[in-house]
Amino acid sequence: MKSCLIVDDSKVIRMVAKKILQELEFDTGEAADGQQALDSCKEKLPDAILLDWNMPVMDGLEFLKELRQLPGGGTPVVVFCTTENDIEHIQQAIEAGANEYIMKPFDSEIIQAKFAQVGLL
Repeated sequence: MKSCLIVDDSKVIRMVAKKILQELEFDTGEAADGQQALDSCKEKLPDAILLDWNMPVMDGLEFLKELRQLPGGGTPVVVFCTTENDIEHIQQAIEAGANEYIMKPFDSEIIQAKFAQVGLL
């Protein structure tokens, strides 16, 4: 079973994403900020990461840059999932190593389509 780490400071977003991903047969983990996510990735890298941008402690972009420096950190597919929708944010995310970008609010179809595009489904 493939694994996905859901990184978002909103418990509601994590809960909704978890339900969608479990329906797609993903084993899920959760982190409320980038630092928690980084600590989790140091223990075990997931196959995919659904990543929010704006979070306390360490934001999504900082986390992504740190992740890509870890041994094997280039492997997880990272899909940003955020309200930041301007071209500058999207470019920054892609340059830092994001594989895809989803706008909030999202639904099952959007996640399914993006995960299929990057070869996770």
